[in-house]
Amino acid sequence: MRATLTIERFNPETDASPSREDYRLDLAWRGNTVLDALFQLKHEVDGSLTFRASCRSAICGSCAMIINGRERLACQTLVSDEIDRSGRIDVKPLRQMRVVKDLVVEMNPFWQKVGAITPWLTPKKEPESVNPQQAPHGFHNVDACIMCGACVSACSSLEVSPGFLGPAALAKAYRFVADSREGQGHGRLERLTGHDGIWDCVRCNFCVEVCPKDVKPMEAIIRLRRHALHAGLTQHPGATHITAFMKIVKQEGRLNEARMPIAMVWPSLRRMAKIMPLGIRMWRRGKVPALFKRPIRGIRQVRRLFKMREGSR
Repeated sequence: MRATLTIERFNPETDASPSREDYRLDLAWRGNTVLDALFQLKHEVDGSLTFRASCRSAICGSCAMIINGRERLACQTLVSDEIDRSGRIDVKPLRQMRVVKDLVVEMNPFWQKVGAITPWLTPKKEPESVNPQQAPHGFHNVDACIMCGACVSACSSLEVSPGFLGPAALAKAYRFVADSREGQGHGRLERLTGHDGIWDCVRCNFCVEVCPKDVKPMEAIIRLRRHALHAGLTQHPGATHITAFMKIVKQEGRLNEARMPIAMVWPSLRRMAKIMPLGIRMWRRGKVPALFKRPIRGIRQVRRLFKMREGSR
């Protein structure tokens, strides 16, 4: 099978900017992966091509790269599938990371963020036994992460806020928060609810789409938010938004957009003063909905749902 690979090449020692080069290869069979093609290209065509690889079995995560616009493991991606789907093979290095050379990116910032969440158990004073049959279910598969960096490359929040801890680090943090043996769970949550933590995720879902191990980092972040709310950590604007939203819906059966900003900043007079000029301008232009509304029909059923939810915790 003949295939053309378009690869983004960049050597910071000699190049001012990345360039794209086309390579034509005769592959032995349709079962060749993109990683197989890269090795063949390096051995037969251009020995200067640089990329990472190790296990070739989707275990180590070393060969994560962007293939046809999406983060994938090269060892897991068939050339034939990509040609059938897109008609081409376009390969680039992961985003959000400095390119060392060609398809190799600098991973130190990634590991620093993983280290920042204290990636080990801080056991309780008195050891607690864990049923090995129950623990994996409680982790929701976050312990399957292979640290490939695909989710970090796809993360929308990191694109605008480089300090954000990122989906991989936060998913790993959930693994320890969910562990019944963890003795510093509240302290972990306090740190994670701070700047660049769990509330900076915009829930774009890209990390879930590109994860090769079905870890679902965004869902782990949402579970961390729930743990934080249940622990009483509600000072962050993101947490305030959720609690205010739920309170209004419980009272009225729907969102009251006029009450929402007031509920979020109350009782802070300083924060009230900040939003008052905007509120006045909106009122003058007829953009402020009615502050007081009657609850919807069927409000009892809505409140019953809230009561059932509270009773199931």
